Amino acid sequence: MARGFHEPGDKPRRFYAGVSVADEPDGYTVLLDGRPLRGPKGSRVVLPTRALADQVAEEWAAQGETLELAKMHATRLANTAIDSVPLAREATAQAIADYAASDLVCYYAVAPAGLVDRQERLWGPVLDRAEAEAGLAFVRAAGIIHRPQPAETLAQVKALALELDDFGLTGLAFGAALFGSAVLAVSLQRGWLSGEEAFALSRVDEAWQEEKWGVDAEAAERTERLAGEAAMLDRWFRGLAK
Repeated sequence: MARGFHEPGDKPRRFYAGVSVADEPDGYTVLLDGRPLRGPKGSRVVLPTRALADQVAEEWAAQGETLELAKMHATRLANTAIDSVPLAREATAQAIADYAASDLVCYYAVAPAGLVDRQERLWGPVLDRAEAEAGLAFVRAAGIIHRPQPAETLAQVKALALELDDFGLTGLAFGAALFGSAVLAVSLQRGWLSGEEAFALSRVDEAWQEEKWGVDAEAAERTERLAGEAAMLDRWFRGLAK
């Protein structure tokens, strides 16, 4: 059987033994048995910082006999940043602004009072900082009825996204989708929150319900998976800054 061959539906087999990182003229690349890692479209995976290359390399080194591609989130982000985002920067930034238009942390419950108080206590300071330090003034709503956000705020979210390089923009888009919140994604990208903190703020409602009714195994598994993605994204942004 050829190296790396797998039947449709099977996980691909690990086809390499050693993983390392090497300098490139414009960054760092991951080597599999001395050969440069390439993305799905054949592009060489070149990362802008050593820390980011180490993060991707660790994913490949951690694989067993088969490759868990769906769990290699940093690798997926790198491929997206290299192959897709450069051709769609405007659309990617607009997608982030669209999350801001109905941002999770702007929609407060009407009841019970304990949940409303928790949301105000946890989300309020994040919104205040976004306004004070990034010029993002959001309208806060009660209930689930949509409230339009100021056009200036949405334009500023898009502008801040476009200021980032392709790797930062890719991470910000991933974070906005993960949290359901451009505010939390920006807060993580800027280092105002850790990945753990941002993820906790994104699920205040869920945590409240779990305290009241308990947690089933499926929900716990999903929470653990998403928390891992948030931790990965935290490291991604910190790695970009090194």
